[in-house]
Amino acid sequence: MPPLLDDVFCQCRSAETHPGVDPGGGGGGHAGDPSSASTSKSVTRQPVSGDWGSDPGQSAHPCDICGGPEQEHRLKVLFQVLDVNGDGGICVNDLTIGLKKLGVHRTEHELMKIVKAGDKDLDGQLDFEEFVHYLRDHEKKLRLVFKSLDKKNDGRIDSQEIMQSLRDLGVNISEEQAEKILKSMDKNGTMTIDWNEWRDYHLLHPAGNIPEIILYWKHSTIFDVGESLLVPDEFTVEEKKTGMWWRHLVAGAGAGAVSRTCTAPLDRLKVLMQVHAFKSNSMHIAGGFSQMIQEGGMRSLWRGNGINVIKIAPESAIKFMAYEQIKRIIGSNQETLGMAERLVAGSLAGAIAQSSIYPMEVLKTRLALRKTGQYSGILDCAKHIFQKEGVAAFYKGYIPNMLGIIPYAGIDLAVYETLKNSWLQRYATDSADPGVFVLLACGTTSSTCGQLSSYPLALVRTRMQAQATLEEGPQMSMTGLFKHIIRTEGPMGLYRGLAPNFMKVIPSVSISYVVYEYLKITLGVQSK
Repeated sequence: MPPLLDDVFCQCRSAETHPGVDPGGGGGGHAGDPSSASTSKSVTRQPVSGDWGSDPGQSAHPCDICGGPEQEHRLKVLFQVLDVNGDGGICVNDLTIGLKKLGVHRTEHELMKIVKAGDKDLDGQLDFEEFVHYLRDHEKKLRLVFKSLDKKNDGRIDSQEIMQSLRDLGVNISEEQAEKILKSMDKNGTMTIDWNEWRDYHLLHPAGNIPEIILYWKHSTIFDVGESLLVPDEFTVEEKKTGMWWRHLVAGAGAGAVSRTCTAPLDRLKVLMQVHAFKSNSMHIAGGFSQMIQEGGMRSLWRGNGINVIKIAPESAIKFMAYEQIKRIIGSNQETLGMAERLVAGSLAGAIAQSSIYPMEVLKTRLALRKTGQYSGILDCAKHIFQKEGVAAFYKGYIPNMLGIIPYAGIDLAVYETLKNSWLQRYATDSADPGVFVLLACGTTSSTCGQLSSYPLALVRTRMQAQATLEEGPQMSMTGLFKHIIRTEGPMGLYRGLAPNFMKVIPSVSISYVVYEYLKITLGVQSK
């Protein structure tokens, strides 16, 4: 912490050696003090649970914030320093000027987050009560972070623990970089950080530093490209305790629904090209759209979208619950998994979720391929399939679909983590927040690479799901279909429909991100 701010918090230490002397330096209150009733007498109070510096199992620090018994007076002094215009409220401009005087530099965005987090009456500033409440609440978050970093449980954080914690998040830094992080917080030159140093450094910072990486770099809840094979996102302990996790999932599901609906015509065109495009019957994008509109009008462009949207909620919920259970089964006691563990747990969770809702995948393909008047709706389609083909028809293409999870999820995760690491190491000097464009670029690139790797399996899956609707040709197995496509169409036959598939990636990612951010605000999701 900068010396001036350290002085504001810690000048009360003199009260330990000079009892009865008001460390605030005044006898009868301070001009502009939110409560002019403070006296020159030292008031002794026993620390209580939840105070700054008190921790169950540890001896209480002499000050609830920083070293003396007069916690409330110290807060009033700090409030007065930050309340630059003396109007009894701290706004962003007050924080900017006040913190600069104290030697603390924060971006305008960070200061806005502080005010927004504490502003309960939504008047654009923090009164004294809101200021105290914000600091108390923020200190609790910081303690959670400190404990998660303190791997040895010795009350101190060293460079190895910082490196390990970041490695658990998929971020690799050198020991030199870890020591640089330490030096910025280490006040006594021990090259370790105790709880007081950690708290003092971060108390007027809007986020908890390392967990920012999880919060800012969420991937699967934010981006929806129409394929639900991504490894689920990690949620912090705090998000699970406060119930923020389900709001993230609801926001992600809503964003996916809007995104899929907006790009449904391209998705239906992809399915038609995967099933009906051959060497002898080449279907291009303009011709495909024209054919769909001529056959069923503009509304036909959205065939199959209803079931595609409906399946988002159960699939997301099942995948999340399965992922959390698998984490426990594989014995990880860490808040966040390493990349290899995430891939294993995520792939298994994806397989469980896909198995649970796979009949809906078959229905989506059949509804996308249907002719006008063939089915009256989703239930009618399911009834026809069951009566004519039996229960087994609802699991056609299941094997190539399961096989496609590993290359898709693995490559998407590896590319995303690589891009994330690269950005964090080169550009994350003050904040882990990458900004909208970096997030969109990373999400689009990784999703595209994942889709490209598993596309042949996705095409074979779609052909198998649709075989009963094709009048010509026998019903083939997965290997038989692979051989048939390569023999009759060549290797490029495995990539039919790739163009409309890639055309929808950028709009899908962009739309899902914008809607996700809007729904987060609506649902009250806080980013610390």
